[in-house]
Amino acid sequence: MKHTESRTTGDLVLSTADITKKFGGLVALADVSVRVAPASIVGLVGPNGAGKSTLFNVMSGYLRPTSGSVFIDGVEQTRRSGPQHRATMGVARTFQHPELFSDLTIREHLVLAKRVRSAPRRLWTDLLKVSGLRMSTATRDDTVDALLEDLSLTDDAERLAVGLPLGVARRVEVGRALITDPRVVLLDDPSSGLDESETRDLAQVLRDARIRHSVALVLVEHDVDLVLGLSDEVYVLDFGKLIAHGTPEEIRRDPAVRAAYLGDDPGTAAPDSPAPEPAGLPR
Repeated sequence: MKHTESRTTGDLVLSTADITKKFGGLVALADVSVRVAPASIVGLVGPNGAGKSTLFNVMSGYLRPTSGSVFIDGVEQTRRSGPQHRATMGVARTFQHPELFSDLTIREHLVLAKRVRSAPRRLWTDLLKVSGLRMSTATRDDTVDALLEDLSLTDDAERLAVGLPLGVARRVEVGRALITDPRVVLLDDPSSGLDESETRDLAQVLRDARIRHSVALVLVEHDVDLVLGLSDEVYVLDFGKLIAHGTPEEIRRDPAVRAAYLGDDPGTAAPDSPAPEPAGLPR
């Protein structure tokens, strides 16, 4: 199922048009187009090897596509924009495995991210002068304090990142992205390794972040139930091709999606048979 949409690229914070990515003879993506509206939540799902991570890396500037275009706020950025430049354009990203500095506190991670957003060249200076960074955080920053509260991290703000529970580390990564005041945050498998309770907490954090920060969120995620519960729109990839796009309810009912996940043959049902209505799809 694919929607026809009236929005132009200028109405979107992030979009791709006919993205193809080849690695030698392997076609990892074939003519994939994705649209992300302001303050929306968009999910990217698909079986292992579907091309989700490749598309994510193209969107965030870590890979250049073989063909096709990437737009940020309607401006094409395909060839001249790597990850650092896209960050300055308002595209933030988290990673599947949290990349935190063990010698910095949670508060210092947010302070550093905010400082780097406004002056990227100071990153390594700050890291090499951690004592100076700590002196600078002695003066409270209202923006940092508010974000710590939003993420339920206030009580742990002075805790070093080393040994943090994974659920807390994920929230730190989300906070580090949000403190840069992005237009869109790309979240790479944010529920990976979390238990059911931690996943629920993370889902609420993301719902609140969308509203409080007026930010769009794009999730590449293996937990399909999480994506269907959070997203306004969902894109489904299989073998590098976009096989479905729609609302969560439309995706639940789509026979091509069921075929990709369950091995169902979408052509075997009688034409008038009602579509199955699963509560969710298997992870």
